[in-house]
Amino acid sequence: MGKKFIDIMDTTFRDGFQSVFGGRVLMDDFLPAVEEAKKAGISHFEFGGGARFQSLFFYLNENAFEMMDKFRSIVGLDANLQTLARGINTVALDTGSREIVDLHAKMFKKHGTTTIRNFDALNDVSNLKYSAECINNHGLQHEVVITVMDLPPGCVGAHDVEFYKKILVDILDSGIPYSSLCFKDASGTSHPKKVYDTIKMARSLMPKNTHIRFHTHESAGVSVAAYLAALEAGADGIDTAVAPVSGGTSQPDILTMLHATKNTEFNLNDLETSKMMRYKEVLADLLKDYYVPKEAKRVSPLIPFSPMPGGALTANTQMMRDNNILHKYPEVIAAMSEVVQKGGYGTSVTPVSQFYWQQAFSNVMFGKWKKIADGYGKMVLGYFGKTPTEPDPEIVKLASEQLELEPTKENPLDIADRDEKKSIKYWKNVLEENSLETTEENIFIAASCAEKGIEFLKGEAKVNVRKNVVDPDEKEPAKAEEPPSDVSTYTIMLDGESYEVQVASGTGAQVVSTLGKVEVAGIKKAEPAEEKEEPAKTQAEAPTAGGTVVNAPVNGVVFKILCSVGDKVEPTQTVIILESMKMEIDVKAGVGGTLTSINVTKGQNVEEGNTIFVVS
Repeated sequence: MGKKFIDIMDTTFRDGFQSVFGGRVLMDDFLPAVEEAKKAGISHFEFGGGARFQSLFFYLNENAFEMMDKFRSIVGLDANLQTLARGINTVALDTGSREIVDLHAKMFKKHGTTTIRNFDALNDVSNLKYSAECINNHGLQHEVVITVMDLPPGCVGAHDVEFYKKILVDILDSGIPYSSLCFKDASGTSHPKKVYDTIKMARSLMPKNTHIRFHTHESAGVSVAAYLAALEAGADGIDTAVAPVSGGTSQPDILTMLHATKNTEFNLNDLETSKMMRYKEVLADLLKDYYVPKEAKRVSPLIPFSPMPGGALTANTQMMRDNNILHKYPEVIAAMSEVVQKGGYGTSVTPVSQFYWQQAFSNVMFGKWKKIADGYGKMVLGYFGKTPTEPDPEIVKLASEQLELEPTKENPLDIADRDEKKSIKYWKNVLEENSLETTEENIFIAASCAEKGIEFLKGEAKVNVRKNVVDPDEKEPAKAEEPPSDVSTYTIMLDGESYEVQVASGTGAQVVSTLGKVEVAGIKKAEPAEEKEEPAKTQAEAPTAGGTVVNAPVNGVVFKILCSVGDKVEPTQTVIILESMKMEIDVKAGVGGTLTSINVTKGQNVEEGNTIFVVS
């Protein structure tokens, strides 16, 4: 008897890039490797969708549809090109209207997609039905998904085999059109025994010839064992990637799985090790200048406690690096268990994983449950569908009060359809107002990427790729011993602040210029006579002679300035919106009065504690 043929999907160019680089890889830096992958015998690729769609517009100043077209031209018409969709969210973090969900399927079909893997992070089957119909109606293969994970220790109530069985039965009973079934574990936390039992369960319920796949990440260190368990239970396909974007927060390496299945009954796509090695070498050379964060290549024992998806983890830690708050990462991870438990056990996969992260981040930065993150709050209130279990009533109450929204059980699509800003007509008008073509592609780009999509279409987007950067986690190499110098210490006053300055004669004196600031080596603020309290993280500070100073509550970027100098403001009025960790953070006046100073500009980076405006 011959070996069972196992279909391998190469996730390198979507999930691999997302898990290691936050999706920030330029076309010219990977397309030559696609040709090598084709030569190696790979014919099934994940090539777009998920966060990879937005990242091209947000960070690369590239058009995702153009990338998809070029990819198809390289691999030919027979290759199975797959994308990832978030049900009624498609490739965004918010719910789309019905016409935008339909436009997503239409555009992805037009630009080379064969199969759309379609999931709902809450496993709310009603959220899958309409998007599945759109995918099917536009002639695409629909891979319906059940999202899986292990709950943090001590948590019960969902994410066991019986839970997945109920969802699968609901999918079958709903009449959702599908061509294949995938169990998707974005956090890599599902233990092998549960994986085996889940696939066995699905095999017993599905029609005999149904193609069943399993997807996981190496984040928690159990991915290879989980894949072997899935294959033993009857899975027909698994997802793998190629180094340097395999392992760690990404999928297991193709070469690793070829080794793991030696002398077994499984044939992984007839792939040959020698040809795969050539593909790997070409890709590694193309990506040699890209910064690979350490956490992307690590197996973390903390992941089962979070649980944090590979793609989201690296993207979030990179954003923390950008905002100089990476030191907060352990605290945010530690805060996630409670956030998952009280949020109703939605699967930690985008967008819910981002909601979990944002709420954990808020709990760390602003105090536990002091600020309900917008996405998390809307989730527990029911605006994204039904959570697997009921969220904590106290958290629901807080979310309702802070977001000024009532809990709902209404279909999220009905809510979205009433929102003018989620209509094709609205985005057509926005395009016209900006003298941009109103093609269907442009409409979808604008609708899914909002302001950043418009910036791209206007030619105002910036490239933000981490290449040829010094590893910020590496200590500077030891410097050669310098000749001794005479050092004298002085105290100076500058803008009312007291500093100790070391003045050195000889080669020890050094001036360093960074980001437009000049820093003198050895300078430090003098210790005050009396210890000052650490600045509070509240927005409104004590009044000064010039008025009440309002500081940035977190590191971030000035996203919007809603008021002008001279405006009368109320204490609860939002003056500035910061963007940090994909969150929009309202900075309110704090006091009533006149806005006498705005100390920042749109797009400016600010650090926690920086003065951003003054109210008198």
